[in-house]
Amino acid sequence: MSNFYHPKGIQIIGTQRSGSNLLRVILDQSAEIASPHPPHILVTFVPLLQFYGDLDAIAYRTLINDVVDYVEANPVPWEGIKLDRNWIFDNSECFCLFEINKLIYKQAAIHKGAKYWCCKSMANVHFSTELDNHSPDLKYIYLYRDGRDVAASFKKAIVGEKHIYHLARQWKHDQTACIKLAESVEENRFFALSYETLIEYPEATVKRLCSFLEIDYSESMLSFYDSSESKATAAAGEMWQNLEKPIISNNSRKYLSELTKDEIEIFELVSYDVLKELKYPLVTSLNNVEALSPEALEKYQFFNETLKKEILVNAKKSDLEKRENQLRILRDIKNNALKEFANLD
Repeated sequence: MSNFYHPKGIQIIGTQRSGSNLLRVILDQSAEIASPHPPHILVTFVPLLQFYGDLDAIAYRTLINDVVDYVEANPVPWEGIKLDRNWIFDNSECFCLFEINKLIYKQAAIHKGAKYWCCKSMANVHFSTELDNHSPDLKYIYLYRDGRDVAASFKKAIVGEKHIYHLARQWKHDQTACIKLAESVEENRFFALSYETLIEYPEATVKRLCSFLEIDYSESMLSFYDSSESKATAAAGEMWQNLEKPIISNNSRKYLSELTKDEIEIFELVSYDVLKELKYPLVTSLNNVEALSPEALEKYQFFNETLKKEILVNAKKSDLEKRENQLRILRDIKNNALKEFANLD
C-alpha cells in the first residue's frame, strides 16, 4: 500500500441520534473525504484491552487481527476497502489501539485518494487526549441536537439507554465533554454546528463546513440519498432508513409529541444548564424535584434495563442478524482470554 501521502483525520463528536450519519454520508460524497460507517473501534475495544495483556509484537498482531475482523463484520460494509493487517503493523508508531484506529481509517482515505478520513464514532470525544497524541492535526466537528429530540429518537432505537433519566445523563455528559474540548483546542481544529441548522439551511451550513476543512463544496453532497453508501446504510437498520430520503427540514421539536410532560421535565431537571448553553429553551417549570429523589432513581434503573430488553425482543430480526457477526467476535475474544487464564492456573 502506498505511503506517498498522509491523509488527515476528522472526528465527529457529540451524541448518537443527532444526525451524525446524515452528516457522515454528506461528507462522504466529497472526493476529498472518506467517511465509512463506524464500527466504533475505541468504545468497543478499550474495555477489552485487559484481555491482551502487555502489547508486545505478538499481542499487538492479535489485537490488529481482532479489530480488523470486527471492522470487516460491520453491519454496513466498507465498500471496496481491503484492510491490510501487515501494513497496519508496519506503519504503527507504537503498539497501541489508537494507532490501529487511526491506520484503519487512513487506509479508507488512501483507498479513495482522499485528503481526509472521517470517523463518526461520536463518543470518541471522551478519548480526545489520546486522539490528539496520535493525530496532532485532527479536526473535530461537534454536531449537537436538542437533547430531548435525541432522547425521543433513542427510545425507539435498538442501541443506547432507554429511560429518559439515563438518556438525559448521557446527553449532558457528552455535550459537557464537547464544550470543554472546544475551550482547549485551536480554533482552526474545531467546528460546531447544530442539527437544526443543518436541516434548515443545509447548503449554507455544508459550505461553511467545507470552508473550514479547506475543500471544495459539491452539489452532490446534498444528493447523498442517491449514493450507494446511503442506500447500504439504510438497508442495514431501521434506524437509518431516512438516509435514502432528502433532508427532512422540519425534523425537530418532535419530543413535544413523543415524550410525556413528566419525561420532558426529568430531562430538563438533569440537563437544563447544558440545554440553556446550547440555546435550547426549556418548556417545563423544573418544580418536580422529587423526580430525582434516590427512590425515583432506583426505579429508573430498573425501568431502563427492562426497556433495553424489550426493545431487543421487539426489534426486527434482520437488524439483529446484521449485528450478530460482531457480537460473535467479541464473545470469542472474551472466551479465548478466559481459556488462556484458566491454562495459566
